Amino acid sequence: MTPARLDRLSALLEGIRPRVSLAEHDSLDTFCLHLVQGPTPPKAKLCMQSAPMDAMRLLVCPPGHGLQEYLLPGERGWIAFEVGFDGPVGPVFMAEFGGVISIPMQFADPSLAQIVQLIASEMQTDRCGQPLLMDRAGDILLIGLMRHLIARPQKTTGLFTALSDPRIAKSLVALHTHCANDWTLESLAQVAGMSRTAFASQFTKIMHIAPGKYLGNLRLAIARQMAASGLGLKQIAQKTGYASASTLSRAMGRTGAGC
Repeated sequence: MTPARLDRLSALLEGIRPRVSLAEHDSLDTFCLHLVQGPTPPKAKLCMQSAPMDAMRLLVCPPGHGLQEYLLPGERGWIAFEVGFDGPVGPVFMAEFGGVISIPMQFADPSLAQIVQLIASEMQTDRCGQPLLMDRAGDILLIGLMRHLIARPQKTTGLFTALSDPRIAKSLVALHTHCANDWTLESLAQVAGMSRTAFASQFTKIMHIAPGKYLGNLRLAIARQMAASGLGLKQIAQKTGYASASTLSRAMGRTGAGC
């Protein structure tokens, strides 16, 4: 029997709960995805379908970075989406983007290039259902970006680098999916298919945090969000793996213990 394919993104997407919408203007206050288009290469003018992709790139701009300063000569902003994060893992995701990431479409992961091609094709003419499709386009563009960053990590450490490692990815997916489980270093190492020592070393090297500390931060972030929604501490403790409501209360009372 063929083993089930590891889904590296669904649990993470649930944890970050992105809100993606078309951006009406460039903003320094939000996380933005900008599709920019440069001059059409002369040889591409004969093929209108390929011309936009040949001259297009995706600019990922975290808060504090505006589009205009990153445009190359002859480029223009074409379409933009702004992204908010409502989930407890949002800060972990945002920490991956210390600066602007530029992804030329000719070097993009195939799934990301296909999504951009769909958006480009849709924008060429009015079609039935276009408003709804474009309202959802930002969501699939974000997923395409995440797939690209896993397939082609921009750094040697961090969340996407960890998800690109098949063994460490298994442990992260397990933690994000079942944070309330009674995880131990041994059980996480078993999920990853590694020895206890090798797993702890590799996880810490890539994520810059020990597995147990990462789990503690994840549980606390989820618990704080549940508390903000009005759920009682006893229920929250049961859902997040804390031994009791008093244990959770003490954890939430500590300073500097965010995710």
